[in-house]
Amino acid sequence: MKKAIVFLAIFSFVALPLLASAATIEPGINMLATPLGMGTKDVRVTIATIINVAMGLLGIVAVLIILMGGFKYMTAMGNEDAIKKAKQLIIAGVIGLVIILTAYAIATFVVGSILNATT
Repeated sequence: MKKAIVFLAIFSFVALPLLASAATIEPGINMLATPLGMGTKDVRVTIATIINVAMGLLGIVAVLIILMGGFKYMTAMGNEDAIKKAKQLIIAGVIGLVIILTAYAIATFVVGSILNATT
């Protein structure tokens, strides 16, 4: 745990400022990134991609929760407690999915607005 905290601290104080300064100088990022095998995409586009992937993974988790609730519902065999827990799981999954889809829509709008405003 301590190693992870030290790594994050070093990364946040050393690597992030270097990445931020490299992102503001277009020729500099191409000169640094290409020999190192790194991408030369704009940092804003990379952040938007990361957000989209994270939201997609969260959506998959929500769908799996709904499927798990449905499986528990089908295998409850008339047990009222098991049916109640399965319904709660399905409802929680649907609420989570609605929240994730709303967050995805908001994030897509905000990132799109930022990209359009700064280019």
